Amino acid sequence: MDKLSLCFLVIISLPGVFLQANLSKKAFVFPQDSANSYVTLSAQGQEEPLKAFTVCLRSHTALTRTYSLFSYATKAQTNEILLFRNSPGVYSVSVGGVDAYFNTPESKYEPMHFCASWESSSGIVELWVDGKPMARKSLRKGYTLGEEPSIILGQEQDSYAGGFDINQSFVGDIGDVSMWDFVLSPAEVRAVYNGHNLSPNVLNWQNMKYEAQGEVFVKTQLWT
Repeated sequence: MDKLSLCFLVIISLPGVFLQANLSKKAFVFPQDSANSYVTLSAQGQEEPLKAFTVCLRSHTALTRTYSLFSYATKAQTNEILLFRNSPGVYSVSVGGVDAYFNTPESKYEPMHFCASWESSSGIVELWVDGKPMARKSLRKGYTLGEEPSIILGQEQDSYAGGFDINQSFVGDIGDVSMWDFVLSPAEVRAVYNGHNLSPNVLNWQNMKYEAQGEVFVKTQLWT
């Protein structure tokens, strides 16, 4: 092995080192139950507290238990944003520690696409599954999301950047993660579901800064 390759391997193995890459057509693979395997994502250009957001991602899993799909914590609130699967056909979107529950179709044999959005001005929270909207809910009207987020895939944070529970860990593939600091329109959500990028300004899968810990692998997506 040449010195340059050896140097690169040392760099990516060091804790606290973030990589920046275009992850188009790639997915993070979490192959087994774990309390210490996860991916930390770094938000870009977020200098002020958020009063709205949209988060979209694709997942593929055969899990039947509860698990976290997207965990966004601040030092003041560990469930600042949480997309969570509670039971078969029931998902929740949490904002500021308050949960909204949605009955949704799901299949353990097919990848699924999720988009969750919320706005402070009305408190309206939406969940879209495979390009189809669930009935709107309302929570945390007037709330503002805190600064300096810890954004994690693969685990739910019960403390800032930690407090992981193996029974809430994700097993499977997660990809196409994007986040905006505003609510996407229905037409925009459908465009994202159909594979369009739409220039996300908080998390951009095509220009993602991330750090993987434990048994996590970057592999070619199983979906098209």
